[in-house]
Amino acid sequence: MSTDGRFLVWGDNTLARRLASELINSYGVPVTVIVRSADADQAPDIADLEPVTGDPDLRPVLVAAARLTPDVLSRAGVADAAAVALVERDDVANVDAAMMVRELNPTARIVVRVFNPILAEAVTAMLGDCGVLSGSEIAAPAFVAAALGDDVPTYVRLTDEFLVTAHRDERPDPDEVVCGLAVVDGRTEPETLPADDADADLLLVRRYGEPPRPAPRPGRQPLRVTRLVLGRRRLRYALAGVAGLLGIATVLLAVLRDLNPWEAGYLAVVTALGGIEGEVTGTALEHVVLATLALAGVALVPFVTVLIVEAVVTARLAVNSGALTRPVSNHVVIVGLGNVGTRVLRELHGFGVDLVCVDRSPDARGVAVARELGVPVIIGNGNSAETLRAASVATARALLVLSTDDVSNLETALLGRALHGAGLRVVLRLYDEGFARRVKRSFDITLSRSVSYLAAPAFAAALFGREVIDAIPVGRRVLLVAELPVGAGCTLEGRHSPEVNRPNEVRLIAIRTGRIGQTLWTVPERRRLVRTDRLIVVATRAGLAGLLARTRPNADAAPLPEPEPLRLLTHHHWPQRATESDAP
Repeated sequence: MSTDGRFLVWGDNTLARRLASELINSYGVPVTVIVRSADADQAPDIADLEPVTGDPDLRPVLVAAARLTPDVLSRAGVADAAAVALVERDDVANVDAAMMVRELNPTARIVVRVFNPILAEAVTAMLGDCGVLSGSEIAAPAFVAAALGDDVPTYVRLTDEFLVTAHRDERPDPDEVVCGLAVVDGRTEPETLPADDADADLLLVRRYGEPPRPAPRPGRQPLRVTRLVLGRRRLRYALAGVAGLLGIATVLLAVLRDLNPWEAGYLAVVTALGGIEGEVTGTALEHVVLATLALAGVALVPFVTVLIVEAVVTARLAVNSGALTRPVSNHVVIVGLGNVGTRVLRELHGFGVDLVCVDRSPDARGVAVARELGVPVIIGNGNSAETLRAASVATARALLVLSTDDVSNLETALLGRALHGAGLRVVLRLYDEGFARRVKRSFDITLSRSVSYLAAPAFAAALFGREVIDAIPVGRRVLLVAELPVGAGCTLEGRHSPEVNRPNEVRLIAIRTGRIGQTLWTVPERRRLVRTDRLIVVATRAGLAGLLARTRPNADAAPLPEPEPLRLLTHHHWPQRATESDAP
């Protein structure tokens, strides 16, 4: 696509800010950002963005409008825009905006942020040159990898292959290693895409077969309410007291009246439940035992009844609300069930990890998903000690804090670590890079991720019509797996395939040729790139931006030469066969 004209971004959130910065600094294109208010959310920070080149023409232009309308889009210059990114948090609002943009500019490239996969598929089919991405879907694997460490690798799913990250000490087959991703061990900051694959300890490896299937849903537990009822301490003590009283009365009645145990027990139970009949026969001791048993029954039966009703109601409410109904350990606690929390929940559940979720709102997007999957949900504030105790954070293996408030997330993480101890693996969602570094130094919380940082490169590439297939987290950084066509007349056309590579920036891992279904996973070094090729690469954010420039088509490129028509051989050109009469 042509990059003439401005790029439009609609949104005043952290993703909009990071996307505007990415377009200005990595791609050097002018950007207009439409915000609800120039003084709210991220709008002031967007207005203060300074291009790293110092070019004043690249400073973002802000258009403030409380509501997006065709007039607002026209005022922002949508008719001449090269591409438009719609990255508000509301799926329906983004889709509505996409339809308005398409009416005003039939040719602009549109990229829409949509969480709902069904809606995303419909938008793609409806709007033509349109990319539909979910920031939470892009970012979720990074949080999952941080939570589980080396226990679960990162999978890269392609149409005809799937790749997986592996550490060198796992000794993968050298023939299956695609490339070295990073030098991680022993470094404060990882070195990504080293020039020599032998230096890398994090590798990208081809795998055969299928990725792990989602874990089956747990079956129903019909005795769950009974276990919850009997698990209440006060009720157990009361029932034990009643049983002890009946036992003593049974023994005394058996001795005093010369009854067998069954008859004595029956008389004790009937008397305790109010079935005593006044008798004047018998010894005084018998009368004392029966009267005491009757009085104890009058006092204990209502008390036990109240405890049973309370326990049953509480247990039923716990089951219906999806709260934790059994002791758990070695599980993962997720605090915050918004878009990102919902994606992380699904991925961890797919890996078969035991989970307990927390959110302050019963209407949060992920609450219904958790209950559908049979995952316990605690409704309450994550930065409350009572809530975290209810989630059994003291016995958890990891705590993921995924709300949108950096300070609240830190507070929850510190409280969780205080309840568990220093061994708790804590993963924070933090937007601000400086804040994340200070948290790491001050509190030794080394695992933090930013959704907008992870997602913005994919959205920026999509605005140029390039597909980011997946993202591979390496610490707080991200490596992008992308597929790019070799543009007609671009810088790389006619060059040898190794010239795609740039140490620490870009690594070519495969080429899809123009032939149907052909992918070269081992690319000959002397093979020249042609405009029918599509490059599959692993790249940093800066590396992908540079590669986009090198693969951008040239409007003045010469057309491909027409193939020469095949000539049919006539009988005059057929070789003569020797016959018997021609033989010497």
